[in-house]
Amino acid sequence: MQSIKTLLTSSETALIEASQLSLKEAKFESQLLLQSVLKVNRAWLIAHENDALQANKHADFQALLTRRLAGEPIAYILGSREFYGLNLTVTPDTLIPRPDTETLVEAALDKIAVAAHITVLDLGTGTGAIALAIAKNRPQTNIIAVDSSKAALEIAERNAQNLSIDNVQFILSHWFDALDDKRFDVIVSNPPYIEAGDSHLTQGDLRFEPLSALSSGIDGLDDIRQIIADCLIYLKPQGWLMLEHGYNQAESVADLMAEIGLVNIETLKDLGDNHRVTLGKNPLIVSTHWD
Repeated sequence: MQSIKTLLTSSETALIEASQLSLKEAKFESQLLLQSVLKVNRAWLIAHENDALQANKHADFQALLTRRLAGEPIAYILGSREFYGLNLTVTPDTLIPRPDTETLVEAALDKIAVAAHITVLDLGTGTGAIALAIAKNRPQTNIIAVDSSKAALEIAERNAQNLSIDNVQFILSHWFDALDDKRFDVIVSNPPYIEAGDSHLTQGDLRFEPLSALSSGIDGLDDIRQIIADCLIYLKPQGWLMLEHGYNQAESVADLMAEIGLVNIETLKDLGDNHRVTLGKNPLIVSTHWD
């Protein structure tokens, strides 16, 4: 029987060769897979690296490693992904939450006072990552999270239950379609924004993720155009619209926001120093006078 250390070392080499991961990434993924099989944490693995691995556990690990070597995202293999301090269930029905999207959460939290009793809309919620991160950190907010995928919405609801977050309501809707006359102080969205035909859609993790959550028209902006065009119907006076987008789409998104009259438009960078989130404000002010 192989030792844990020997097994991890060989799997790291295989991952580097098959997936072109860095040594640090390969080490991290190998440990995650074995932790999942053994139901232990990283500290236990390190402390027991010279222990022999039982044959059945070795077989279970090899089965997971084989899936990863074939390119399947580790988040789908493990069935979970950490996002903004929350452990979220993920499945092939949902987009995998990514660190870049935490920029959108930060933007929203920056505009929402800790004790504010306001309404927030998350369009295309997927796993519920954005809505749940905001809800967890701003428990006085009332959040509605929508998605056009029933399967994705079920995962989002499960995540809310697992995290004991109860200030989010989930609604099946294609963007604003099922929201009637509801209006919001903040609208956030990480919509599809990859250009149709982009070669990245056939590479890496993107090959396994739902295309409807990734791609949106020839220039990637079809859904963003629709959201911006309709947002003033649902955005309260002085409310904010915040959108995640591609690294090269910031100027286009800002122009679209300006065209409908949003003000105070700015773009924020993600951890990779890429332009990632653009936000704009509804300039209307609630009248305090009777005509």
